[in-house]
Amino acid sequence: MLTLVTGATGFVGAKLVPALQSAGHDVRAFARDPARVLADVPVVGGDAVTGAGLAEAMEGVDVAYFLIHSMEASAGDGFSELERRSGENFVEAARTAGVPRAVYLGGPVPEGARASPHLSSRLVVEEALMAGFEEAVALRASISIGARSRSFRFLVRLVERLPAVVLPPWRSFRTAPIDERDVLAMLVSAATTEHARNGLSLDIAGRDVLTYEQIIETIADLMLVGRMPIRLGFSASAVASRVAAAIAGEDHALIGPLMEGLTSDLLPRDDRAAELLGVRLHSFAAAVEHALREWEESEPLAAR
Repeated sequence: MLTLVTGATGFVGAKLVPALQSAGHDVRAFARDPARVLADVPVVGGDAVTGAGLAEAMEGVDVAYFLIHSMEASAGDGFSELERRSGENFVEAARTAGVPRAVYLGGPVPEGARASPHLSSRLVVEEALMAGFEEAVALRASISIGARSRSFRFLVRLVERLPAVVLPPWRSFRTAPIDERDVLAMLVSAATTEHARNGLSLDIAGRDVLTYEQIIETIADLMLVGRMPIRLGFSASAVASRVAAAIAGEDHALIGPLMEGLTSDLLPRDDRAAELLGVRLHSFAAAVEHALREWEESEPLAAR
């Protein structure tokens, strides 16, 4: 089976390539900068937003993974426009090449609340892929816990660098973070699952449902540091996100949209994913411990 991984230099894509190889797939990677693909696989350079390189990348492919996300607006275009273009180009190239199956990793959609532009853009791509392929699997994940996950690294940096953590009202919203190992296992299973024939959309979530305050407290506990929570009764997301990004050494173009999406619970619609895809889930604590260990293999944490 020839499998294409787009976004092969990203947090998930870089680990998915060897995971697919271990599962017996022949893998081809697609990336804007082929030199950054670390795995020993054929690489096609290109850009999904313009469509460059996609036709070549899709030749002979059985399963194509869409792991490309735009985290900031560009040249006046919003999230949805960039995502729409990328998704349409991906689907058109796959149709022309006769690719039967696509697998997509997106984000959750809040129930009973307006989705942020960031989360709405993920839904745009999911809908395009569901309509464009005979077989499609869309997985919606909240926070992925891994050493290279930028959302997880952002939280760790705040815990590491602040003696007290300021928590706006969104601290009480709940979500179900998922171990990167479980994300990868589900993505690999999605390539061959029999449930994809009529399109399959699943929320993938970890074992534990936590508030954002509990997430930060658990990370601090596992880093063996004490951090005083300062609970605010008001929200100043625009200012807070810029300050938090600066403290964590992160790009506000990433942190701003993420914090803008913290307006309600982000919980899975159901718990079917693990059973349908044959994956045994890790606990949140186990996920954090694993991610911190991997992180410290290459970069010591000052707070540990």
